[in-house]
Amino acid sequence: MSLKFKLVFFVPRASTQTVLQHLFSRFPIEVGRIGAYGGCAFVSPGTGQFVPLEGANPVIGEVGKPERVEEDRVEVLVLGSRPGAQETEGTETGASGVDVRAVLQELKKVHPYEEVAYDVYRLEDF
Repeated sequence: MSLKFKLVFFVPRASTQTVLQHLFSRFPIEVGRIGAYGGCAFVSPGTGQFVPLEGANPVIGEVGKPERVEEDRVEVLVLGSRPGAQETEGTETGASGVDVRAVLQELKKVHPYEEVAYDVYRLEDF
């Protein structure tokens, strides 16, 4: 039985579509699919802020200086499985899904930031 998760991450606006398209192409069934619709995401604009600490290698900003960046909050549905389960490439909706950690690895590969801010929520069906 597949589990549903909501993946929420924050990304500079200029990189939003690059990150989404990578996830959608790598996981065409498991990420961003709602019924008979694929490539689904909710994207909302906002401003992220951070201070790179000693030892950081920031893509944007300088160590020790506060930074504010126009970012998008991106929300996508992930058809997942229990940790450690095998990926099911090309499966149909209702199959066992993908280990969410594999989706997070791909997110981290394509995301421009050194540290990716994300949340994963397990969803319930009603």
